[in-house]
Amino acid sequence: MSPLSPDKVCPMARTNPVQFVRETRAEIAKVVWPTRREVTLTTIMVFFLAALAAVFFSLVDLGIRSGLTAVLAFFGS
Repeated sequence: MSPLSPDKVCPMARTNPVQFVRETRAEIAKVVWPTRREVTLTTIMVFFLAALAAVFFSLVDLGIRSGLTAVLAFFGS
C-alpha cells in the first residue's frame, strides 16, 4: 500500500480563528520591512538597469538589422 493511499488520511492541524490571528500577527512582527531609503535606492536601480537593458538590446537590434541589410544588399544585386 502506498504511503498516500486514501485509507490513510493525514489529519490537518486544527486551530481556532483567535489563535490563527494571534500566530499570524506574531509572524508579521518578525518581518524586517525595508526603510524608505532602501526602497528608493532599489527603485532607482530597477529603472537604471531597465534603461541599460533597453539601450543594449536596441544596439544589438541595430547591429543585426544592419548586418542583414548588408548581406541582403550584397546578394540581392
